[in-house]
Amino acid sequence: MLKALFLTMLTLALVKSQDTEETITYTQCTDGYEWDPVRQQCKDIDECDIVPDACKGGMKCVNHYGGYLCLPKTAQIIVNNEQPQQETQPAEGTSGATTGVVAASSMATSGVLPGGGFVASAAAVAGPEMQTGRNNFVIRRNPADPQRIPSNPSHRIQCAAGYEQSEHNVCQDIDECTIPPYCHQRCVNTPGSFYCQCSPGFQLAANNYTCVDINECDASNQCAQQCYNILGSFICQCNQGYELSSDRLNCEDIDECRTSSYLCQYQCVNEPGKFSCMCPQGYQVVRSRTCQDINECETTNECREDEMCWNYHGGFRCYPRNPCQDPYILTPENRCVCPVSNAMCRELPQSIVYKYMSIRSDRSVPSDIFQIQATTIYANTINTFRIKSGNENGEFYLRQTSPVSAMLVLVKSLSGPREHIVDLEMLTVSSIGTFRTSSVLRLTIIVGPFSF
Repeated sequence: MLKALFLTMLTLALVKSQDTEETITYTQCTDGYEWDPVRQQCKDIDECDIVPDACKGGMKCVNHYGGYLCLPKTAQIIVNNEQPQQETQPAEGTSGATTGVVAASSMATSGVLPGGGFVASAAAVAGPEMQTGRNNFVIRRNPADPQRIPSNPSHRIQCAAGYEQSEHNVCQDIDECTIPPYCHQRCVNTPGSFYCQCSPGFQLAANNYTCVDINECDASNQCAQQCYNILGSFICQCNQGYELSSDRLNCEDIDECRTSSYLCQYQCVNEPGKFSCMCPQGYQVVRSRTCQDINECETTNECREDEMCWNYHGGFRCYPRNPCQDPYILTPENRCVCPVSNAMCRELPQSIVYKYMSIRSDRSVPSDIFQIQATTIYANTINTFRIKSGNENGEFYLRQTSPVSAMLVLVKSLSGPREHIVDLEMLTVSSIGTFRTSSVLRLTIIVGPFSF
C-alpha cells in the first residue's frame, strides 16, 4: 500500500449531452434518453449495454442519468446504505492507484432509482472537476440539470416523474419552463408537469408545442366587408365609398357630397358607398358629373306648324315662322321689308331681320356676344351703327368694328331665366347727301336659368 491514502478523482465523462438550443417536439427527449411509447415518457439509455468498449484503460462502465461513468475497477460502490462492495483488483496498468469511494448515481433503464438510492463520499461530489494522485478523474455534470447531484446528500430517494430530490432530501417539482425551448411561445409549469400556451391570434398545433397562426378571416370573420389575415391578428378594410368605424370592424358610408362642393356641376346625391350627380330639368348628366343642355327642338317640342322651335340653355321656345308685322311683308330671304310704295314706310326702317340667340346666366363681362354686318354694300355711302331700343338699363354696348360691321358687347352680367329684345340699327347715308336709309336687326337674347 502507498504511504498516504488519497482519493483519486473520477472521470465522469458524459459522452452525450443535451443540446439546450435544439428545438424539440413533444415526443423528443434530451440526449441520453429515449422515448418510451408504452409509458409515454422518456427513459434513460444504458450506454454501458449498447456502446462497445465504452471505457478504456481498464476502467469499468457505470450507467448514469443521461450518460455513463468510467470508474476504476477498484472503486467501491455503496448501495442501499450497505457496506462497500469491493470490486476486483485493478487491471494491469492501474496498479499504484488508491482505492476510492464513489457515488455512481446509477439509474436503471426504466428511469427509477433502485432501492433507496446511492451513497457517495464527499470526495466524489465535492466539485465539478477534481484531480488527485497520479491519475486524473473528472466529474462533469449535465449542464441542463446542474442540481441533479446534491452538494452533500446522505442518500438518494425515489421521486415521481416531474419531480427531483432537493438538498433537504425531499421531492420537489421540476420547473420544466426553465429548460428551453420546450414551448414555442408560452410555458405553464404545473406540479410534476407543464403545458404550452399560445399568444392571442395563435393556437397549439397537434404536437402541443408549436404555435400556428389562426386565420381569423376564415374561422370567425368579424369584418363587415373585407378581412385580411396577418400573423397573430387580422385587419379590416372597407370597400370604396366606405370607411372604418371606431370599432375597426364595421364600415360606415362616406358622404362624398359633404367632402366637396365641386363633385357635381349642379347637385350631388349621396348613396350607400357612392354618390351620383343630378341635373335640372332641360339638362342631362354627361361624364357622370357635368350637365349638358338637352336640345328639345331635336327631340320633342310642342311648337305648331306655323312656329319654329328655338332651343336655349335649359329649355326651348316657339317663335312665329313669319314674324313680319304690317306694313312689312316677308321676302324669300326671310327678311321683313316695308314696300317703298306704301306711304307708311317712309318713316320706318326699310327692312327688319329677326335673329335669336341664347347665353348662360351670369356670363362674365365684358363679353362680345353678337356681330352685325351689312348684307348690301353701296358705293359712296357711310354706315353707322347704334342700339335703337332694348338697352334701357345699359346692359349692352355696340362697338363698330369696320365700315360695314359692328359688335354687340355685354357689359353687365345677366341672370336668367330672362328674355331681352334689342333692336340694332344700321344707318346708310350717301356721301353726297342724296340717299339715306336704315335697316334693323331685332335680336332676341334668351338668358338661361343656370351658368352651365
